[in-house]
Amino acid sequence: MTGASTSYEGKHVYIGIDVHRKSYTLTCRCEGLVIKRCHMAADPAALVAFCRKQFPDASFASAYEAGFSGFGLHRTLAAHDIHNIVVHPASIEVAAHDRVKTDKRDSAKIAEQLAAGRLHGIRVPTEDEEQKRLLTRGREQLLRHRTRLQNQLRMRLHQFGLLAPTDSRRMSREIVTEVLQQALSPELRLTVETLYTMWQGIDEQLRHLEAKLREQAKHDPLEQWYRSVPGIGPLAARVLANELGDMQHFPNERALFSFTGLTPSEDSSGDTRHIGHISRQGAGRLRYVLIESAWVAIRKDPDLATAFARIAHRAGKKRAIVAIARKLVGRIRAVIRTQQLYEVGKRHAA
Repeated sequence: MTGASTSYEGKHVYIGIDVHRKSYTLTCRCEGLVIKRCHMAADPAALVAFCRKQFPDASFASAYEAGFSGFGLHRTLAAHDIHNIVVHPASIEVAAHDRVKTDKRDSAKIAEQLAAGRLHGIRVPTEDEEQKRLLTRGREQLLRHRTRLQNQLRMRLHQFGLLAPTDSRRMSREIVTEVLQQALSPELRLTVETLYTMWQGIDEQLRHLEAKLREQAKHDPLEQWYRSVPGIGPLAARVLANELGDMQHFPNERALFSFTGLTPSEDSSGDTRHIGHISRQGAGRLRYVLIESAWVAIRKDPDLATAFARIAHRAGKKRAIVAIARKLVGRIRAVIRTQQLYEVGKRHAA
């Protein structure tokens, strides 16, 4: 059942794709059998041509893991009537004690689970949504680079006794200025000045990006709804609006909480039910922003403050603030759905 000589008219071919930067590994299944395995260059158009040539007149479904490659392959497949889903890597089932991982095995698992209907795709953003996210995600990357530079500076200053071992001050421009006023060896001065110049360059890029984000906010109709919620500042609003949008793609609160990774994990058996830590699935940036915003929100909304105190008394502050973050994103969804600005003291049912 291989090759173009076989008739595939009216048949469904399921294709598992293991995506790498330079290559695709494919496993193709039809009527419960593996009909083709191959390795090819990472070229979406070539993949479409391969499908049409190998399995003429078939209908296709394909899947690959979300990752560095983004959604270009997905959009090309969809444009050529190949039903594709992009799946979260953690959603692919792995047998117990199965520690062998190869491209061929990965593509085979995807194809098998896709054909059995056990895979569910993540939501693929539009190209416009991806472009908007570049600003907030780019800012996040710059902040990480700046922190790395600051840590490198701190280590150099500690190494040469310019900072006391007990000095826990946050690395700042003032500290660097103080150090550069001292007598330093040419090599150490050059090292400090180089790292500091790179730090200043990142600060300049951050200012430029944040100006672009302010401009973006002026033209985003969602901005007013996000900003009306206590604890959601300008930068938090940009991250949430760019990542979550109008939330219409979430059918209910549970799906929203799952996407943000704020759903508690569960280990239940029989009559025993154990609720554990949050799942941490989804984007970590969303959880960070929501939890930071929740700390501010409990100072501004008495209802949230009361809920925090009640949960903290029973389960501790860490779990309490996660619960508030969950309430907060649920209330943001309610605000956008009802098109009514957030009012402190009013019940906002999501």
